Amino acid sequence: VQLQASGGGLVQPGGSLRLSCAASGFTFSNYWIYWIRQAPGKELEWVAAVNSYGMSTYYADSVEGRFTISRDNAKNMAYLQMDSLNPEDTALYYCAGAKAPVYEVVKKNFDYWGQGTQVTVSS
Repeated sequence: VQLQASGGGLVQPGGSLRLSCAASGFTFSNYWIYWIRQAPGKELEWVAAVNSYGMSTYYADSVEGRFTISRDNAKNMAYLQMDSLNPEDTALYYCAGAKAPVYEVVKKNFDYWGQGTQVTVSS
């Protein structure tokens, strides 16, 4: 049972990246999927969420209008398209799954938690 995030890297300010989250070992379509990030020395920050059907999406104010979360339940995949990146987006990005909406971003509130993928925005 796992979630595996990938797609991170080094990008210049203003650039784009697309993160992917591959799920296995559980019924992916029953779970909300979240993208969460953690910058060095900072707490976990919720970035975006999509409900189990993919019909509703939610974004933190800091990424609204720049990031797009999506999912493909047939492929057991979720994605985070990140555009207009800036240095403040530099962080380790995690994907996580939960049966119900999560309101406090602590690891124990999620049913599944993947390893992170590093995103670095720098010139």
